[in-house]
Amino acid sequence: MADVTTPQRERAHRPARDRGPRVLTTIAIAIVVTAVVVVAVLFLEPLIVGGVLLVVCGLYVFRRAVFNWTTMLFVLTAVILFIPIRRYALPIPVGFALEPYRVTIAALLVALGVHLFVRGRKDWKPVVWGWPIAIFLWTAFASLMVNAVAITETGLVTAGFANIFQLAFLLSTIVIFRQMLSSEAITTILLNVIVFGGAFIGISAFLERVTHRNIFLMLNQFLPLEILRDDAESLRAGGARAFGSAQHPIALAVLFCMIIPLAIYLMKFSPWPKFQFTRILVYSAAIGLMMIGLLSAVSRTGIVALGVMFLFILLVRPKLAGLLAVVGLPVVIVVGLIFPALFESTVLSLFDLQGLVASQTTSVGLAGQGRLADLPEAFAQFGQNPLAGTGLGSRIVVGPEANSQILDNQWLGSLLETGIIGVLGLIALLVWPIVVMVRFSFRRGVPEQRAMLVLAVTTSAIGYATSMFFYDAFAFMQTLLLLSLLLAIGAWAMTFQSESWGGVYGLAKPRARERALVRS
Repeated sequence: MADVTTPQRERAHRPARDRGPRVLTTIAIAIVVTAVVVVAVLFLEPLIVGGVLLVVCGLYVFRRAVFNWTTMLFVLTAVILFIPIRRYALPIPVGFALEPYRVTIAALLVALGVHLFVRGRKDWKPVVWGWPIAIFLWTAFASLMVNAVAITETGLVTAGFANIFQLAFLLSTIVIFRQMLSSEAITTILLNVIVFGGAFIGISAFLERVTHRNIFLMLNQFLPLEILRDDAESLRAGGARAFGSAQHPIALAVLFCMIIPLAIYLMKFSPWPKFQFTRILVYSAAIGLMMIGLLSAVSRTGIVALGVMFLFILLVRPKLAGLLAVVGLPVVIVVGLIFPALFESTVLSLFDLQGLVASQTTSVGLAGQGRLADLPEAFAQFGQNPLAGTGLGSRIVVGPEANSQILDNQWLGSLLETGIIGVLGLIALLVWPIVVMVRFSFRRGVPEQRAMLVLAVTTSAIGYATSMFFYDAFAFMQTLLLLSLLLAIGAWAMTFQSESWGGVYGLAKPRARERALVRS
């Protein structure tokens, strides 16, 4: 019999040597779990403790399937799309509301930090938008420092720093999503999840409009969540406006506007359905459901955003705009015939310029005065502090400490709070990425699929930037988080290296055949 080599003997004896530490580890885990259970039963609510332990046990059993970047990518996306922000929290008493989106983002930031510490920058993927984010946050901080004395005297300095932290926390999702996007297949699946998730939210919004029951406010019946508030209601066009999974009907309409370009992209480039005609029908149906949801929100902001997005496509891709008009016009006509009252309130009312202007100049001096009525006083305030505004967080618009009008205009609100400096930061965050992505979309040598995906993300970003003129966008986090996700997808499309293309920001990888020739 042949002699057993030294490595083979080491492998044969390794389990025996490792058995002792493994047994000790198992005993330690058992002791810790037992102690936790005893303390929990004695001092905490048994039902909640039991549920938490079941979840923890399930996560441990399926840890390899759950605790990986791909799974977390879809978990975070689902939390953003389907769990309304400011409505739910985990039932854990820690002194503040543990909202699901905060917990998920914080956990992923910690995981990403640990991964970066262990692996270094070896697996780091280019984010592309690092400088725009940094400029935006630094300009906000600069406005705070210029007004440090004034806002300290009024006791609002804490609110200013809290706003900066909140914005940095939300924008960190651009980095998180970019690091979790690892392949073309995963990105395509993610796009489909977003589109069909938007379609589901759309039909749910319509049902909410009809039945006055929001299924997204029933999640506490199925998930371990406690509801924070469910008293929101807004009436228009003879009924209640739909909130869906958003914080406000306007934010819901903007959500649909941002998803629709992705559905149009998938009409051509999605691998499923296989046949193009079927694929067009499927994604047209998804767009139709989102349009119904948009009408159910009874928001003219969404229609204006869609109009600007179409004008952008008409400018840069006239043929594509013509095709979209041919495909979209029947959908618009059908939706208008089925829901005439909603269609008139959201679309046709935009053509009544006299009535539109009148509606935006009403209730002067009251909390709900029109957007146009806000302008004279707002520009007068801007003239007093044009460079750095009054300081980030200095405008309180709700509650007993309110000191300013609700402007429903993020651009104008930022101008008053952070001045010209802050608006330059906003331009760096929102306009500069649009410029970069437009240039990329027309760059020679870029595969059509990548160029069109970046163009779709660009169109969504333009819709978001436009809608900011009509609502306080940063106060409604779902759309800002979706923008972060889309910017991460745009960064992936511009930098992900494949066999045939290396990405605009990286060195192009040679084809396999070319590498073989080099080796030979």
